[in-house]
Amino acid sequence: MKTIISAIFVLFILSSEIFACTTFIISGKYTQDGRPILFKNRDTDEMNNGLVLFTDGKYRYIGLVDGNENNGTMVWGGYNETGFAIINSAAYNNNTGDTSSLVDREGIVMKMALQSCRTLKDFEEMLNSMPKPLGVDANFGVIDAYGGAAYYETGNYDFKRYNADDSAVCANGVLVRTNHSMRGELEKGFGFCRFRTATDALTKAAVQNKLTPQFLFSITSRNLTHSLTKTDLMKNLPPNDLQPDYRFFIDYIPRNSTASVVMIVGAKNEKKSNETMMWTILGFPLTSVAVPVWITEDGALPQAVTLNQDLRAPLCSAALKLKGKCFPITYDRGYNYINFAAVANRKNTGIMQLLQPVEKEIFKRGNAVAGSMAKGNKSDKDIKEFYGWIDQYLESSFKQIFAVDLGI
Repeated sequence: MKTIISAIFVLFILSSEIFACTTFIISGKYTQDGRPILFKNRDTDEMNNGLVLFTDGKYRYIGLVDGNENNGTMVWGGYNETGFAIINSAAYNNNTGDTSSLVDREGIVMKMALQSCRTLKDFEEMLNSMPKPLGVDANFGVIDAYGGAAYYETGNYDFKRYNADDSAVCANGVLVRTNHSMRGELEKGFGFCRFRTATDALTKAAVQNKLTPQFLFSITSRNLTHSLTKTDLMKNLPPNDLQPDYRFFIDYIPRNSTASVVMIVGAKNEKKSNETMMWTILGFPLTSVAVPVWITEDGALPQAVTLNQDLRAPLCSAALKLKGKCFPITYDRGYNYINFAAVANRKNTGIMQLLQPVEKEIFKRGNAVAGSMAKGNKSDKDIKEFYGWIDQYLESSFKQIFAVDLGI
């Protein structure tokens, strides 16, 4: 019996290491343009992720999905045409003492919400009406086009709401959740180092009025500081990428298990719901770039981020190939050690460094499209033309810089 208990304990620890997402919400009352922001750095054991435009509900929606046969049944973050958006992080402490066997239904719940919800109230009514137990232990982050921005710390039988514009629970309109709910027993949760790293970085950004998507990616999914050990991997860089330089890589926001990132920029109000957009990084944030998408009338998306016939998104596959150079040790616990010389070095030949100008150009052009949409000067046709440029640009950039063919 002691052996069995020990094995279960080890499996639980491994599970908590895998499903270790870092998320945040920013109320539109505190952003420069009045639009809320919803973010998820996704950690999972399914490395192949992609985007799908769904038409199987009351509303059309874009969802982040796994590249497997379950991609049509679960969604791990996304938004719909009304401006409603949702993400989650596993909590581990909402169901303390509960022996219910129904579990891991978070992706199903989020898909249902995107299919049918327009407001936070709709989401609450959905949760209340669903049969219990729900089979979830999660922090659901939700925004809508009516000023709503909140976390729902949700267990099998109930939930508690935390509003991002409530000064009693957060400062500067920023709410962070990793792998514990604030209402539960904290010692049952996980992710405290990442929670502190993200909270510190976001609080500083809010004070500096830097709550823009491009900057937020740099201080979260590419944040290489550790709040507990005070380590900063970007200090004392390796001289070049010719010799491996291994660093212990545990409890940073980006992790070996990070498979994708979504940042949803919501609508300022319900009349501008069509301006809602989502920036997505597929594969691994240190070896990939952010791509913006909008919901168009015909459901078009860039090929680079869309699942193909083999259930693979080209950008994700390319990023995972490059990720292999960062984690070349495939035996023992090699996944705990990153070859940082492949990521960044003093010669500026690291993968992350080489991709920075590529992503900078995408943000420049993507922000121009978003700005024109806000002025009523862009149509679906313009967005599709932009998608065509994205695919060509990514194909040529990865081939030229890394000799990696996206196959688009």
